[in-house]
Amino acid sequence: MELSELCFAGVAAQAQAVRSGEVSARELVAEHLRRIERIDPRLNAFRLVFADQALEEAARADERGSGDLPLRGVPIAVKEDIAIEGLPTTKGTNAVRTPQPADSAIVARLRAAGAVIIGRTRMPELGLWPHTESSWAGPTRNPWSLTHSPGGSSGGSAAAVAAGLAAAAIGTDGAGSIRIPCAVTGLFGLKPQRGRVSLFPEAQMLGGLVVAGPITRTVADWALVADQIRGAAPGDAHVAHPPRTSFTQAARTDPGRLRIGVSLRPWGPGITIADEVRDAVQDTAALLTDLGHDVVRLDPPMRDVTASTRFAARYLHNAHLARAGTEFPDLVEPRTRAVGELGRRVPRGVARWAAGDDASLTAFANRIFTSVDVLLTPALTRPPIRVGEWDGRGAFTALLAASHYTTFLPLWNITGNPAASVPAGRTSAGLPLAVQLVGRQHDECTLLSVSAQLERARPWADRIPSGLDHAN
Repeated sequence: MELSELCFAGVAAQAQAVRSGEVSARELVAEHLRRIERIDPRLNAFRLVFADQALEEAARADERGSGDLPLRGVPIAVKEDIAIEGLPTTKGTNAVRTPQPADSAIVARLRAAGAVIIGRTRMPELGLWPHTESSWAGPTRNPWSLTHSPGGSSGGSAAAVAAGLAAAAIGTDGAGSIRIPCAVTGLFGLKPQRGRVSLFPEAQMLGGLVVAGPITRTVADWALVADQIRGAAPGDAHVAHPPRTSFTQAARTDPGRLRIGVSLRPWGPGITIADEVRDAVQDTAALLTDLGHDVVRLDPPMRDVTASTRFAARYLHNAHLARAGTEFPDLVEPRTRAVGELGRRVPRGVARWAAGDDASLTAFANRIFTSVDVLLTPALTRPPIRVGEWDGRGAFTALLAASHYTTFLPLWNITGNPAASVPAGRTSAGLPLAVQLVGRQHDECTLLSVSAQLERARPWADRIPSGLDHAN
């Protein structure tokens, strides 16, 4: 395989190529760095590229010999809200300057598995938006169309993987921030169960809404990386139940006959679903039926007002706390200040209620899994948004547009359930579409088995963006 092709081959293939001696780790990393230098000025996926350090790490990986490190020599990018020793955890802002004294648990585990940390990927300021744009850094662009957004808040991570600039990347998800960018860039992203992957040195993020996980080209690649980074660390606020098998084994296991519920019911009034999105869900439901599953239409009577109001209050309050918690809060962008001000105005009693015990809502939402094994919904309500589409809108109207766009996603951050974005075809303009699969609590394994089955029936990883090397 040519080096340029290997950049799109994914984690498992790259690890095997290094292990077999087909390519050295240094050659593999150097090719990715060449692609970053050539392509990223147009994408803006990276905030920092660790070129010299990555080459040194790759050379050390080659010196170790074959060994049994599962990610030896594989270049992986990390979102900028994950701690890396010697760097401030910038979270998309210039308002943080103090370097971290040690790697996060995620980065330490990646390094222990042999991965090469190739760079730090961009996010919107404080992770507040489903796009990756800022006034000081400019927009991050979608490799499938440079006029469209790669989503957010893990937009830089998804853009890097989709463009072949990293074999995989780590993202975080507090309201869809792994699922959104994967949905619009044609990648696989599974928001793990809350507590599955340690967020150390933080006990939790945004009051427990945020989880971290891989962004990859294939289901098997997600499972391979997730198996290396999963597990609790001392001080974690949440600890998931052990999975019934390794994630790698789950991705290789046929799911058997499942009962799958399909819901096209938006969360809240006045929200519409684009025809192409509706078609993608219905096509996936038909495919799951053909694969032998019992697929039923199911629009559960969720507590829309309670859940959406609670999430909105929690989001705004957390935005206020996040802005106030930066070292230089006056350096954040005007729109971030505006969102923070909305959060400051949330009454204390409402903020306490919103940040309170989620057990009742979690139990209510999970009643659906007494009748189905998996829930299928749209990932987003419309195809990818354009770069700058919400420019000029005030904070409130932009937040409203974002909530309509992502309406099917945030509930599962409140409850903590695992939820995956699975590629599901293309729009008439050739842009990626996706569906969401939601599983029972602590049950990523079923989602991996079903997602891998869909991938075998409807492969997506062989499609790569064209024209990146020649785009103006």
